[in-house]
Amino acid sequence: MKLENKKIGFAFTGSFCTFKAVIEELKKIREEKADILPIMSYNSYNLDTKFGTAKEYIDEIKEITEKEEIIHTIQGAEPIGPKNLTDLMVIAPCSRKYHC
Repeated sequence: MKLENKKIGFAFTGSFCTFKAVIEELKKIREEKADILPIMSYNSYNLDTKFGTAKEYIDEIKEITEKEEIIHTIQGAEPIGPKNLTDLMVIAPCSRKYHC
């Protein structure tokens, strides 16, 4: 599948130990010129952990996606489906591939 000009919602969830690996995948998608809508769960957006601070991850995600805002609330995420804001969604991490 060619990703150029595809609208991809990329949502980070709370397995913080996998964020570095997941960010590498985000970079690959961006390199294919996809238009990425960054999304983070409440905890991903707000919690600092031994794997990094929330601000560090937020800043890196904004830089990669070239977006000023990251959706991080239920209210912010609600319009995604009804307004057809994405062609597809990535929820990451969402597998047992990465072990902490």
